[in-house]
Amino acid sequence: MDFFDVVAKRRSVRDYLDNEVEEDKLEKILEAGNAAPSAGDVQDYEIVVIKDKQQRQALSLVGGNQGFLAEAPVDLVLVANQKRSAKRYGERGMKLYSIQDATIAGAYIQLAATALGLSTCWVGRFNDRAVAKLIGANMEEGLIPVAIIPIGYQRSSPEARPRRDLSDLVHKGKL
Repeated sequence: MDFFDVVAKRRSVRDYLDNEVEEDKLEKILEAGNAAPSAGDVQDYEIVVIKDKQQRQALSLVGGNQGFLAEAPVDLVLVANQKRSAKRYGERGMKLYSIQDATIAGAYIQLAATALGLSTCWVGRFNDRAVAKLIGANMEEGLIPVAIIPIGYQRSSPEARPRRDLSDLVHKGKL
């Protein structure tokens, strides 16, 4: 699929079939996340793959009772590794770059999944501490959950949401 078709086709899907995600497709998706650029190529993020049904159900509860997290056959939790970034970039790396880099990886993951005929949704509303505990991430050690991305085959296809006009969004030189 052409890149611009992938971008146009990607939607936030919250209704998944029970079909399993093939391992080769999941591997390609994870490779895309790994290929994402990061500040200084530090690669200051971790990806936790959750396939176990009970763990997905627990994740949906700490994820704001969003049932589709349990419904999707795979959930990925993107975790900023603040200490890894701080080693090179200090406080700015810890507080900003690690978060940016995890989100870039998440965007690559979403586009790769779409290119492979799968659907995703960016989930940012969740209880940080509860998610960290569930996946064994020590927030005091700088492992901060940034996003949850369910992956699966969509049951229904949401319509494209209206986008801002470029003339309203793009600014030349200043706001």
